[in-house]
Formats: sequence, C-alpha cells, structure tokens
Amino acid sequence: MDDDDRMTKYDGTRVLEFFTERAAGWDARFPDDGPAYDAAVAELGLFPGDTVLDAGCGTGRALPALRAAVGRQGTVVGVDLTPAMLEVAVLAGRHRGALLTVADAARLPLRGGVLDAVFAAGLVSHLPDPAGGLRELARVVRPGGRLALFHPVGRAALAARHGRPLRPDDPRAEPNLRPLLAAAGWRLVSCADEDHRYFALAVRD
Repeated sequence: MDDDDRMTKYDGTRVLEFFTERAAGWDARFPDDGPAYDAAVAELGLFPGDTVLDAGCGTGRALPALRAAVGRQGTVVGVDLTPAMLEVAVLAGRHRGALLTVADAARLPLRGGVLDAVFAAGLVSHLPDPAGGLRELARVVRPGGRLALFHPVGRAALAARHGRPLRPDDPRAEPNLRPLLAAAGWRLVSCADEDHRYFALAVRD
C-alpha cells in the first residue's frame, strides 16, 4: 500500500474499502514507480536464499525484484489486507515465485523469527497502531534481520501533492520513527526523506 496517507486515522475496515475501490486502476495511477521499487529492494541488502516478506504488498510491484534478489533458493511472501489488490498482482503476473495471502500486517500468520527481512511500502501510515505494527514485524524477523520502510516520494513532496502541511506527529518523521522502532525491537540505521523517495532501513536487535 503506497497511496497518500489520507487513510492514516482509519481503521482496517476503511482501509479495506479504500483500496478495494481503487485496486483495478492502481498501477495506472503510478506508472513510473517501478525503478524506485527496484532501487529500494536493492538497498534492503537481501542475499540469495533469504526469506523476505512484502508487508502490505498491494499490487505486487516489489515482488519481482524481491524474487530476483533472493534467487531460487529464497522465499518471497506477500501479504495484503485487500484481496482485490492481490488479484491485480496475479493478473499482472507478479505472483510468480511468491507466496501471496490475504492477511493483516499487524497480525501476521507467521511463526516468530522466520524471516530475514521485511519490505514495507507505504505501510506505516496505514497502521492504526504503528508501534504495534512494528512490534509484529519484529516478532517474525530473526535477530540481525532487516526492515525497509519505503515510499516512492518523500513526505514533503507527498504533502505538497495533496495541498496539506507536514504533520509533526507523522510516524515516518525520523524524530518519531527512531523511538518507535527502538521500542519495537528495531535499530534505525538510516533514514532518507527526499523529494524523490522515502527510505528507512532498520535492523532487528
């Protein structure tokens, strides 16, 4: 999920309704984001044989790059709350080599410590409880595993696009994100919030 953050304060039902209504035309709204996704996956630093989760995978734009990074020996899992988004991923052929399932990223159907990494595009701003969601992601990642929080444009550019100011309580702002991650069991390694991208990398303590 990587639309603007109009859904930040909405519960899961509203998020489901929002993305179901927009799923069919989602990729047409963001036709040029593919290279940004590929670059973000490269920054996550995956290795052949890794097991990686695309949390809130939407129409699966990161899935091909994740599969290429982990190779045939690796495992790619994609979860999204919205079945219609996963249907678009399948129609686009992005499901090949990935395990897709309908699930809430804040309540993952995974055992603890089974993942090497998580890729999450636009996810944090759609979580009703960002701290709880980050704890859930930490639960399923092994110590030393990595988390990438990504958006193809930065916070300021996104706010300007929608004619609103930056919110001081935005969980993606580095001063807010760092303690959120630390409380959830992550250590923030880097945070780039530029016009052309948002990318935060964290390591599981």
